[in-house]
Amino acid sequence: MPDLGALPIAERTYLSPAAVADRHGASREDLDKVREFAVGHGLMVRGIERARRILTLAGTAEDMARAFGVELERFEHPNAPYRAPSGPVRLPPKLGEIVTGVFGLDNRPQLRPHVQRNADPSAQGYALPAVAAAYEFPPMPDGSDVCVGILEFGGGYAESDLDRYFSSLGVPTPEILSVEVDGASNSPTGSPGGPDAEVELDVEIVGALVPGGRVVVYFAPNTEQGFVDALTTAIHDSVNQPSVLSISWGSPEETWSDQARAAFETAAQDAAMQGITIVGASGDQGASDGEPAGALAVDFPASSPYVMGCGGTRLELSGSAIVSEVVWNDLSSGEGATGGGVSEDFSLPTFQSSADVPRAPNGFQGRGVPDVAADADPETGYAVVIDGAPAVLGGTSAAAPLWAALLSRLGAALGKPLGYLNPLLYPSNASGTFRPITSGDNGGYSAGPGWNACTGLGSPQGTRLLAVLEGTAVVEGAIAPVPPEAAAGARSSKTTRATRRRARSEASRSPSDAISA
Repeated sequence: MPDLGALPIAERTYLSPAAVADRHGASREDLDKVREFAVGHGLMVRGIERARRILTLAGTAEDMARAFGVELERFEHPNAPYRAPSGPVRLPPKLGEIVTGVFGLDNRPQLRPHVQRNADPSAQGYALPAVAAAYEFPPMPDGSDVCVGILEFGGGYAESDLDRYFSSLGVPTPEILSVEVDGASNSPTGSPGGPDAEVELDVEIVGALVPGGRVVVYFAPNTEQGFVDALTTAIHDSVNQPSVLSISWGSPEETWSDQARAAFETAAQDAAMQGITIVGASGDQGASDGEPAGALAVDFPASSPYVMGCGGTRLELSGSAIVSEVVWNDLSSGEGATGGGVSEDFSLPTFQSSADVPRAPNGFQGRGVPDVAADADPETGYAVVIDGAPAVLGGTSAAAPLWAALLSRLGAALGKPLGYLNPLLYPSNASGTFRPITSGDNGGYSAGPGWNACTGLGSPQGTRLLAVLEGTAVVEGAIAPVPPEAAAGARSSKTTRATRRRARSEASRSPSDAISA
């Protein structure tokens, strides 16, 4: 059967959340083994979610430490103290074969928002409709049932802010829902310099560019467990069923555990089978991603081959016409720069095999980041409302929801979700789809023709991308049939023995099983 990435959108058949749960959820035999282990170590089973393959346990810190063969220690952090195990989690052999990860023992803060503020109080910022026109967003079909999910890990939004913002655009406030994950909720801090800026920026960009659509915000704790639980909750949300997920938070790859990356990849396969596209911000600290020593690094989850990584540009407009667009780099003034580079954890995916991705700093032939880009420079940022006041914001956390909104529009125009999209972006038939960014650098890599580690393939030309996905391609300004292309995603090159065995045992649940030609 063809790989998911090889199939045009029109030939894809997706599974419902219920079908994914039925065919690929955790087996009852495996759940019974974990439950037996828990009870035998004095732990209570608080919940079992077969679709998400999650079993929730409760117990004292002493019982948890004893069950998993670790010592739990407390550490100091600028925001709040946290606990973490002193060594690796230990499981009996029969569980090592079936358990991807144990989350919750380590509750250190994991993610940071990728948002930047224009400090000039006189700055005006761009209105979202002008940016959408510049990027050639196709019209939103009337009556479209579109839902975009946004993952957030702190702060919140005030309805009064959203009403004020959408009123300023002359459009009704869209339907906006919040979903609580692991006890986290929509909790605005009232501080415009805090996480509220990220949350309200994401919601306002998506809401402004997807008129008549629904926006669902999944709030979760800022931990590895919170991240995994937010992602799996959104993917398996059978009520709202978002077709695109936008993630504007992340951190350098090396700060994530192998088990978190493995859990993400498993969940991302579920997303692909259901026709869900995941987009992620590539980071705001240039090619180092904020690493203290300045070493080159990329941001996860944007570095996953299952994520459409979104870099940042500096966009100069005259009305809705593009005057110039270059790589966003304000590192010299301390206002950030687009992330981008080469992964040291994920192998070069097949869809990037012709993209001339350089080797990672350690010599690894890794996945190139980002895939695409959009305006992110706070000096050419977006006019929004944050904590009751006008503001101009940028960052790659603006590029990600902008792309999420565009993809949801494209899906509405095609009459079906786009799903796992990266392999369809790189073939030669899509070469005229993007506006190439060939000037600038991000402090480690330079822009140039074709794909580059600053802005990927370039910024959007929405109507041309729609033509490619419809089955016609832009080739030197002409329209030509789309030839079949074979491309495939790549799993992480760093996997534990148990993860590799799990990957082999799950061969039957690869994304291709959800697709019929």
